[in-house]
Amino acid sequence: MAEPDSLPALDVHQRPWPGREITSGGVTLHVRETPGPDGTPAVYVHGLSGSATNWTDLAAQLGSRAAGTAVDLPGFGLSRPLVSRDYSPAAHADALLCFLAGHGRPVHLIGNSFGGAIAIVVAARRPELVRTLTLVSPAMPDRRPDPRRISDPRFLLAAVPGIGARARAELAALTPRQRVEQLVAHCFGDPSVAVEHRIAEMEAEVAERRSLEWGIEAVERTGKAMLASWVLGQSLWSVARRVQAPTLVVWGDRDRLVAPRLAARTASTLRAKLLMLEGVGHIAQIEAPVTVARATAAMWDAVASGEEWR
Repeated sequence: MAEPDSLPALDVHQRPWPGREITSGGVTLHVRETPGPDGTPAVYVHGLSGSATNWTDLAAQLGSRAAGTAVDLPGFGLSRPLVSRDYSPAAHADALLCFLAGHGRPVHLIGNSFGGAIAIVVAARRPELVRTLTLVSPAMPDRRPDPRRISDPRFLLAAVPGIGARARAELAALTPRQRVEQLVAHCFGDPSVAVEHRIAEMEAEVAERRSLEWGIEAVERTGKAMLASWVLGQSLWSVARRVQAPTLVVWGDRDRLVAPRLAARTASTLRAKLLMLEGVGHIAQIEAPVTVARATAAMWDAVASGEEWR
């Protein structure tokens, strides 16, 4: 791992990084940018129901090593949806790929959950765009999920086409505060580590997204399309075998969304190194940003020095 003093101290009161819309490669996304040195930049990709603000702390930690751009995928955060209103994994991957290609240089690509799955597709399709790949609990296909591990089964049911309407309605009826409390209980290995000002930021963001005409649509349709792709689409496992970039896989052993039993298989398929975090849930970049930053920086250092990473 990178030496502790080579990264800044964690500032738990760091505000979300400034945001703006950028058009690149014919795709317009809202992004939040972290200043950093010249060199290979970092690009951060959030998960389902997430946004660029999911990377506030990790981007701050890695800002001494690389300038960062945390994207809002189409229809998420403050990004407008694609004109086609296509929320399939393929459409999200195409959008991110075009956005990165428009900048014309490789990046350190970092993705969580659904964003990790999208990052895998981009890295497999355009290896010249991805210098390294860091995956935090990527949403690998799992045809035997265990509902007993989920704190509220409505989160799983809501994404199921046809039968999830009632669950989606019940979730939509929650207040922004209730929604955030559900997400914290669902995504953190230890919900008590979630600090109040971060919860308040999430609450404000949930309220803002509900005011957007596409806010709920994007989450629901992306979730449905992701599950459908597990059954009907090209297997993400086979796509992952084509990834060439040096890769770090990070997984919390208390992940309730994507089973930790998939961690070793994921790392093996990607020929990656695996970091398992004890007591951590689905969003390790939020729950354990210092540990994730050190491991990611260590990979960047190893690759820069020409060391074999795989």
